[in-house]
Amino acid sequence: MITKTKTKKWGNSIGIILPQETVKTMGIQLGEFIIVDIQKKENILKELFGSLKFKKSTEQLLKEVRRDLKGKWLK
Repeated sequence: MITKTKTKKWGNSIGIILPQETVKTMGIQLGEFIIVDIQKKENILKELFGSLKFKKSTEQLLKEVRRDLKGKWLK
């Protein structure tokens, strides 16, 4: 199961809190040992690039933007 969580200061250390949904789904008990696979979040723009799908083509979007801006900033 993959869960995203944010690190928090815990004394002189950094800790994480597992969401209740994850605890219930995985059946984690207090005092139980678990294995955590840590991966640092990389650049969000790299993750998003190419992942968004548009209903209109890029050319259609550009034409609409140019039409909307015509007379305002573009000549």
